[in-house]
Amino acid sequence: MNIYHLSTECYPVAKVGGLADVVGALPKYQNKIKGISAKVVMPFYNKPFVFDHDFEIVFDGWIHQGGNMLQVQVLKEKTDVLGFELYMVRIPGLLDRDNPYGYQDESFQFLAFQHGLLHWMTAMQIRPDVLHCHDYHTGLVPFMIENCPEFGFLKGVKTIATIHNGEYQGWMSWGMANYFPAFDQYKWGLLDWNGMINPLASMIKCAHAFTTVSEGYLQELFESFKGLETLVRDEHYKAHGIINGIDTEVWNPATDPMLDFNFTKKDVFKKKKMSKEKLCKEYGLNPDLPLFGFIGRFATEKGADLLPDTVWRSIQQNYGGLNIIILGSGNTYLEDRLSELSYSFSNFALDLGYKEYLSHKIYASADFLLMPSRVEPCGLNQMYAMRYGTIPVVSYTGGLRDTVKDISTGGAGINFTYPGVDDILHAINRAVSMYYKKDIMQGLIKANMSFDFAWEKSAEKYIALYNQ
Repeated sequence: MNIYHLSTECYPVAKVGGLADVVGALPKYQNKIKGISAKVVMPFYNKPFVFDHDFEIVFDGWIHQGGNMLQVQVLKEKTDVLGFELYMVRIPGLLDRDNPYGYQDESFQFLAFQHGLLHWMTAMQIRPDVLHCHDYHTGLVPFMIENCPEFGFLKGVKTIATIHNGEYQGWMSWGMANYFPAFDQYKWGLLDWNGMINPLASMIKCAHAFTTVSEGYLQELFESFKGLETLVRDEHYKAHGIINGIDTEVWNPATDPMLDFNFTKKDVFKKKKMSKEKLCKEYGLNPDLPLFGFIGRFATEKGADLLPDTVWRSIQQNYGGLNIIILGSGNTYLEDRLSELSYSFSNFALDLGYKEYLSHKIYASADFLLMPSRVEPCGLNQMYAMRYGTIPVVSYTGGLRDTVKDISTGGAGINFTYPGVDDILHAINRAVSMYYKKDIMQGLIKANMSFDFAWEKSAEKYIALYNQ
């Protein structure tokens, strides 16, 4: 079975969030299954990975996007170093940039990516068994292969769509239709939602099946989906919730090259203590106090707007009896507020930006990981933390609800119901109290490290879905 994963992100090539981790791992684990050949197609970026590896041009052609004629090149990484074939679509001026997102012409950018990759497949007579589309950036593919005569060769190919984050849907005005490949005009309703083109809505309508990255998130979408609630209810027979896994070859505290001290369950208490002491020394924190970490984008759905008041009040309420370290960026106002707090409190450390190596060190060093998310379709951070013996303190939503059970119900984490400062503080206070109960802490650390979040089970579920 030939599977092509279509995505704007793939770790370690280009990463903004969890989408990259999923696309960088799922095809690798699918390829371990007999008879499966999974590949990834993504846009070209000016990233270190590209310049550090050997690529060859496997296609060079042209497409018309409105009145513009665009060159399309497809580059293949020669060695399959990631465990799968990696293809990158390069279009000068659109798909040759430094980052996946943040540009004014994103609609043109993503449209050109989808048009270009389908043009390549059609021209080279590449007919996959499955096209697996990830998020709205590839959401027009299921519509195009069925309704654009240019891609008639691909008509009937199975399309599976995965919704990683339904908050982003790619809305665009109908004027953008002038830049689409020619399509059957009477099928315009498959693109439309409330008078605009909605790629995510089109993906749900046109794909043979769609998945969400946890069962809990699927249930939430039936009730709250940024205006698409009725659509997902109508298409419920195509919906499947499949929890993400983590790449246990990358996220392995015993072999992780980014850690100062590697460890297993046998020496976790000693080595985590050593990791914590080193990290605290680097950031001027007290290693004898409980250490809470936050890693992520400063986005509202992540509850990042709650962080300044949470830091202030938790340190005040506990009379400075805890440490907090935050790694993230993405909102200038929050960055400024948190920076001010880092100057005010010696037991609060802030590192702005995203540093992959530092995230690994925080997972290995922290006692608790804080995730006050309002929306968390799956969440990978909590799984990374648990594998590294760090106790998750999370809101009861989406994939967090599926993967983290509260200690009061026999689980190994701490839940809070409402993502508000008061509820977060109550959870933090529970954690601080628990920190000084050595037997309980050691039991929770080992329990968390024993959970199996490897990709093998989820990869099998996707293959079963493809075969339906």
